[in-house]
Amino acid sequence: MEAKLELESILLPGVEGKRPLIIAGPCSAETEEQVMNTARELSANGVKIFRAGIWKPRTRPGSFEGIGSTGLPWLQRVKKETGMYTAVEVATAQHVYEAIKYGVDMLWIGARTTANPFAVQEVADALRGTDMPVLVKNPVNPDLELWIGAFERLNRAGIKRLGAIHRGFSVYQKIKYRNDPQWQIAIELHRRIPQLPIITDPSHISGDSELILEVSQQAMDLNFDGLIIESHECPARAWSDAKQQVTPAHLKMIMNDIVIRDASIGDKPRTELDELRQQIDILDKQIVEIVAKRMSISEKIAKYKYENGITVLQARRYDEILASRRATAEQNKLNPDFVIKLYEAIHEESVNRQTAVMLELQKAAK
Repeated sequence: MEAKLELESILLPGVEGKRPLIIAGPCSAETEEQVMNTARELSANGVKIFRAGIWKPRTRPGSFEGIGSTGLPWLQRVKKETGMYTAVEVATAQHVYEAIKYGVDMLWIGARTTANPFAVQEVADALRGTDMPVLVKNPVNPDLELWIGAFERLNRAGIKRLGAIHRGFSVYQKIKYRNDPQWQIAIELHRRIPQLPIITDPSHISGDSELILEVSQQAMDLNFDGLIIESHECPARAWSDAKQQVTPAHLKMIMNDIVIRDASIGDKPRTELDELRQQIDILDKQIVEIVAKRMSISEKIAKYKYENGITVLQARRYDEILASRRATAEQNKLNPDFVIKLYEAIHEESVNRQTAVMLELQKAAK
């Protein structure tokens, strides 16, 4: 279902509309000196919007949860001395009132807050009657409807200057990134609300400063509108998320290395078909990666079977797999015969892998 929102530009006066819009600054405002030093360097490199965490929702108590309202006058000083706009995360009505009181120019709602409709509604009600640009991070878990619902709540409160922050999604298993990008969800958001700007957060997706360029380039190749990147004068001394922050100098190198490609195909603008095909490409890549992980586990099973004198082929286990996958196919409204053919091919390759591993182990034992 397509969402109908009444939207206006999130761009602030003097900020260019060309891609990518850059928002940068430390994960957390720690000291006035740290904030000012970082802001001066970023401003010298052309950054127009300075972000800083004032209130930090943390997973476990005892971690640094932000300097609080004490840091808001520091942001006022940033504006006065550098001319940059300022942006902070808010999670409660009180945060909103404090941010407005100290002249913050842009707000964003964090992933944990987006996941709580009551909290989003509280923020929306506190913003009613303002013209504040508000960015909304995707919820922690991959739930597009919950993400869209947050925009709808804000829009119904009269907030029209809205944008999305795509920061990836939490996953239990260990992957390359801190958060799984699941690009297809952000692409579907764009398809559903084409006029909504999407800003990617490569810091939180990657969790590693060395991967920020890679993620940023992917976002630009998907024609997203901007990047929000954590930058600290000295990441090694950061009080939170040190590994995913970059120095202003490193950020400048990243921005110089990003290639901004034309969003059109030949002379034709991108169509909904192009975007749907893009989603398929991303999902196909994930399918191949998942199959590769499955084969890796099959090889570990082969080693266990060799060490315990178990044959490669276990007929009963294979029958159980086929019955289970057939049932799963039916639950997901897929043709069971198609899924069985798919698993027959996967099983054949798994048997080949296990046989090869057991032969290698047998040779090594001689």
